[in-house]
Amino acid sequence: MMRVLEFIVALIIVAVVAVVVGVVMPGNGHVERSLVIGKDMRQVYDVLNNFRRFPEYSVQREYDRNITFDFSGKAYGPGAEVSWSSNDGKVGSGKFTVASADPSFDKVDATAKKATVVWNVDNDWRGNDKHFTIDLERNGSRGQLTKATWSYDVDYGFNLINRYSNLYIHGDPDSFIQFTLNNLQNVLASVQNVDYTKLIPYIEQTQPTPVLMVSTSIERKGGLEALNDATDKAVSEIQAAAKKLGVTTTGPRIIYTTNYGDQTYTFDVALPISATSLSVAGQTVELTAAKSPDLNAAAASSSADTANAAGGDNTPGGHDRFGRLIVDNDVRAFLAFGGPALKAVWNGTAAGVPQTRDLMKAYAQTHGYKFDEVVNRFYDIEAKPEVKQGDEVKQYAEFDVYLPLSWAPDQTPEQAAGIKPPSLDDSSDQAPASSGTAAAPASAASTGK
Repeated sequence: MMRVLEFIVALIIVAVVAVVVGVVMPGNGHVERSLVIGKDMRQVYDVLNNFRRFPEYSVQREYDRNITFDFSGKAYGPGAEVSWSSNDGKVGSGKFTVASADPSFDKVDATAKKATVVWNVDNDWRGNDKHFTIDLERNGSRGQLTKATWSYDVDYGFNLINRYSNLYIHGDPDSFIQFTLNNLQNVLASVQNVDYTKLIPYIEQTQPTPVLMVSTSIERKGGLEALNDATDKAVSEIQAAAKKLGVTTTGPRIIYTTNYGDQTYTFDVALPISATSLSVAGQTVELTAAKSPDLNAAAASSSADTANAAGGDNTPGGHDRFGRLIVDNDVRAFLAFGGPALKAVWNGTAAGVPQTRDLMKAYAQTHGYKFDEVVNRFYDIEAKPEVKQGDEVKQYAEFDVYLPLSWAPDQTPEQAAGIKPPSLDDSSDQAPASSGTAAAPASAASTGK
């Protein structure tokens, strides 16, 4: 009997001690980890301010390759949500929500030194008011690096069991932060480290448009003069083909970029035409959109065909490996555009267009827009030609640069905020780029070409 009483007294003492310890334990928990990421702060900020790339850097997928993610709420900024579901008990199910982002995206420019993004956490970790805070700070001699400090905070209140869980805060929450930070750096490694804070891109729903196209290439050392000569030659071929086909060209020239290499620039020149069906080699053919190349057809195509980037058979009336109608040896016809595209405007010379493409690609990657450059390549349209009086430029050319997208929200953050792209009327401070370089003017406050 005495031993039973002793056991009961021991249990009471243990319970009292446990309660006392629980009471004196902190009512909240905090853990944080830091990592310097070799990217511009705006890029890191944008990736964290939406969840479209979250499945690529979240540690959860490493635990369960079959995990499913679902996106809801806003596409970008406070209100964006990602939820997940997994049969693995370590992953479970839950949801993250962007609660706040300070400052707003349009203030995270080269002069901004710090920024903070907060995610609300809704999962099976114990406690209330759970949230991640990711503090960003510019690092490096030129501010080209970003120090990311990712912290987790939780309120345990007076729930003693929850308070004891603070002893394990260096378990799942800590490991999630550490591994996810490392994965985030790996995902950002594929993004070119450019400052696109002056870019003002819009998402435009483009309409299918029939075009005639000629493939060509130039040596980059030839600069704008070589580009203009090759473009003019291609336009002449297209206009001659259009006349032979009995159709008219209906708009400005379009340039599709195939490969902007170190030595050679390979591209296609196209003009929109007035008909969606053409009579070639005695048959009427309805034009269709280009498609992913048939690898078997590509292997079978001659080396000459491969060199001129058309591929496949060159018989008029047939189709090349991209599904484009062969009008003759050089001219192809197909339906261009159609679907969403990221659009930016560059006011200046054509030498600024390549930089705009770099800025737009980085922007699309950090915002989680999906694109495929194999078939749906970058293209630019000379919306307004350059106006010169003698050797003096009176008005810059205006180029509309497009990146076709397979997934995108209805609007970019800039578009939703009503921030307008630049026009020729407000580009008086821009200077033409040198014909020998692809760099944009230093004062390029336009959307960045």
